Amino acid sequence: LPGPGAGSASAHPPSYLSAPRNRPEGKVLETVGVFEAPKQHGKYETGQLFLHSVFGYRGIVLFPWQARLYDRDVASPVTEKSENVAGHGSKEVKGKTHTYYQVLIDARDCPHISQRSQTEAVTFLANHDDSRALYAIPGLDYVSHEDILPYSSTDQVPIQHELFERFLMFDQTKVPPFVARDTLCAWQEKNHPWLELSDVHRETTENIRVTVIPFYMGMREAQNSHVYWWRYCIRLENLDSEVVQLRERHWRIFSLSGTLETVRGRGVVGREPVLSKEQPAFQYSSHVSLQASSGHMWGTFRFERPDGSHFDVRIPPFSLESNKDEKTPPSGLHW
Repeated sequence: LPGPGAGSASAHPPSYLSAPRNRPEGKVLETVGVFEAPKQHGKYETGQLFLHSVFGYRGIVLFPWQARLYDRDVASPVTEKSENVAGHGSKEVKGKTHTYYQVLIDARDCPHISQRSQTEAVTFLANHDDSRALYAIPGLDYVSHEDILPYSSTDQVPIQHELFERFLMFDQTKVPPFVARDTLCAWQEKNHPWLELSDVHRETTENIRVTVIPFYMGMREAQNSHVYWWRYCIRLENLDSEVVQLRERHWRIFSLSGTLETVRGRGVVGREPVLSKEQPAFQYSSHVSLQASSGHMWGTFRFERPDGSHFDVRIPPFSLESNKDEKTPPSGLHW
């Protein structure tokens, strides 16, 4: 493969996984691993090396999460209409269990994917004595089971990431040969409430699929009131061959306190990404805060076609729920 972003990887994976290596005379391909058959059943284990089937980066699985996937593209057997917060009737969507993974991204691949997917998308609320409101852990991501193209490597340090050797160690008697250190288990347990992925929402409009994953980040006191924070990760995927460009976003944010906020703006995170057959996906994260412990968000993305016409893509409505049993602020990388 000629490096991250190779669109043919998922269709016909070759026997060997290669990556470019810089030399004075130019780039050459060197073997970095051997592809394995993707798992149709069961989960990947801690230490599984993989290539991301959409964004093309090399990564390694830290641990799995069990999420509830609410897929509005799948017809539900439930026919009763129910009123949702958006104010229009919709079929009830049943959640099904789906496996996601907490993973590390190879730092060598981050520059190649930064235009398509944020590599500092997993954020935490800072502790009270920290002047920064948010901080991020670079190269930490969430990956769906079907996005993983597994491979094996004889390299004892196959992934370059500052946390790789802190979280994992090489054990040639195990398959995969990388096992969790105590520090990974302790970090997962300590940060579980702020890392946990629980609900995933998905909907397709005019061949543009929107996937939303909300995360509760914690509560902070500000000016004698409580402020609750959430992060939400959004992936936009063009399932068609026609090139389209995201132009605007239109959000509606409902708080349990009774407020309804409308947010309009150009693009997302300062970008107006183009989704093409060669680069079909764009993924980003953003944040929202409420002065109530729960709420809802929904909205639309406006896309432009090559002929100048526009169309709106629905953002599936999703709940913002808080963890009632939180006791301590997230510790991030403080051991």
